[in-house]
Amino acid sequence: MDRLTSQLIIYRGIDRNSILMQFSDIFRRWRQDEDTPETLTADILTQIHRLLDLATKYGFNDNLWHNYLAYLLATTETPFTLVSEKVGLVDGSVNAFAKHDFEVFKKLFDFDFSKIEDELNLDCFTTITHYQAVVKQERLYNRGVSEKVQLLSKQIEDSDSVDGITKAVADFYRAYGVGKLGLNKAFRVNDDDEGELLIPITNTSDVVLDDLVGYEIQKQELVDNTEAFIERRPANNVLLYGDAGTGKSTSIKAILNQYYDSGLRMIEIYKHQFKKLSQIIEAVKNRNYRFIIYMDDLSFEEFETEYKYLKAVIEGGLEPRPDNVLIYATSNRRHLIRETWSDRADQDSEDIHRNDTVQEKLSLANRFGVRIGYFSPSQKEYQAIVEALAKRCPDIDLDRETLLAQARTWEMQHGGFSGRTAQQFIDHLAGTLPKKQ
Repeated sequence: MDRLTSQLIIYRGIDRNSILMQFSDIFRRWRQDEDTPETLTADILTQIHRLLDLATKYGFNDNLWHNYLAYLLATTETPFTLVSEKVGLVDGSVNAFAKHDFEVFKKLFDFDFSKIEDELNLDCFTTITHYQAVVKQERLYNRGVSEKVQLLSKQIEDSDSVDGITKAVADFYRAYGVGKLGLNKAFRVNDDDEGELLIPITNTSDVVLDDLVGYEIQKQELVDNTEAFIERRPANNVLLYGDAGTGKSTSIKAILNQYYDSGLRMIEIYKHQFKKLSQIIEAVKNRNYRFIIYMDDLSFEEFETEYKYLKAVIEGGLEPRPDNVLIYATSNRRHLIRETWSDRADQDSEDIHRNDTVQEKLSLANRFGVRIGYFSPSQKEYQAIVEALAKRCPDIDLDRETLLAQARTWEMQHGGFSGRTAQQFIDHLAGTLPKKQ
């Protein structure tokens, strides 16, 4: 195996601590008789343990070794893979190097582990190449990455030519991208300055826009702006403001699900992380995806000054915001920053330039070119939401009058009319009623 990995050219930069490279070193030591059987066995089992952890994380099955090698191809960023991500398979001398490496990977796919197993009295390699995983709930692993990687693994298994493998891998890069930014749909920002800046969120909500009852005008305005962004036409930063529980955050999550296959990705960030905005933009600006930086429940108190930094990043700094980045935010405040009576022009204040102070606060909201209001529904609209949600729940079989009477009682005890209140009522009802047989 070490003789194969040493031949890699394009993929030569694979992390030395990766499972592949650690196995490669183990096989080199075994071939050169540098270690005792006990040491080699212990090191092999350590890497098998890592492989099983990876398989659990991504729901791999059948041949874990093949799945792992396909995962390595899918996540290794090189100049070749990044170009393939943008334009697919390209002509040029680099293809000769790519085909050389894919021939190496095919040999790794077909690697014979029987000799080392016989000598060390092991069967772990046989087990991982004929693996039957325990059926897991979808939320326990990253299903999106799992399905894509296992499909690539199967294509390489079935291919009988280097040209076929080259096309399969290049098509994969073109369709799904490469690395964590390509394979995952959402990310959070790491607070640890020593770790990775962006960490994939492996279990995202599967909500779609149709799940949000009502607010058709608001949803369409959000869709129109997002489609312009996806299609590389001019688009605006978006602020969704209004009453709590009306579906602002749900709308943005649904937008991600609707346009992920079109290259949309989302990065969630909190106020205390705004100092990393420039780093985030630098990390994603040259990638072949559209990134929405998502700020949920955004608002500032008078004493908080992070909004000034955000203003400069959105619009006003020397370096312009790249075309593949937009900011979508939700807030209960239309102007984002808490205003007081002292901000009013007819109130006494120690601030001589009172109007300048007010404009300073308003200018952040003005940097969002699209502002969409989500407001609490009327009683009639609330009832319509309740009825629509109840129809989606097969265990709820109440007549309309009883359903709405109970919904009214629930609303009075739980914060008034809102989509969130309606959903909580339906969840409560579904949890207390007996299930239909």
